[in-house]
Amino acid sequence: MPQLSPRQIAHVTGLVAQYITAQRERFSPQAAPLAAAQKAAMSGFFLPQVLDAARVLVLFDRRVENPPFYPTLAGMGFSNLPDFSQMAAITFCDMAISHVPFTDGLLFHELVHVEQYRQLGIPRFSELYVRGFLSGGGYDGIPLEVNAYGLGRQFERNPRQQFSVADEVARWVREERF
Repeated sequence: MPQLSPRQIAHVTGLVAQYITAQRERFSPQAAPLAAAQKAAMSGFFLPQVLDAARVLVLFDRRVENPPFYPTLAGMGFSNLPDFSQMAAITFCDMAISHVPFTDGLLFHELVHVEQYRQLGIPRFSELYVRGFLSGGGYDGIPLEVNAYGLGRQFERNPRQQFSVADEVARWVREERF
């Protein structure tokens, strides 16, 4: 993993935030609110305002492209960048874009990211994602992902045992686990 200066980290963080915002704007016209069945399955885990604000889109005929700054990062020595076209889904603020039909488990994971964005905002989410990637050694070590996968496993073990994702994310923020 290349060592970046604070200035380089800030620059990459800005590029990530711009990419998130641009992708959200790009896909926004095609995205739809959660279906009633999706809301029902997620109710009790997520705040009503999160479920009301969230948008989803399944891309059947195309893939989300990797960020345009990836070649620059590769030139800096990064070789383990996540390939967006191979991910099941990607969340851009309050919008989850999927390459496969949403299962409850996949939707839950992506809605955890929606909650993280809600509490952190795009700039801070981007910063924590970049710093987590650098310190964690790649995608699997990003604390934002560790949080989403952990809560997702808890949900999938017992979808009837409700818990507050907002409280869990707030605890990670408070404890500076991101």
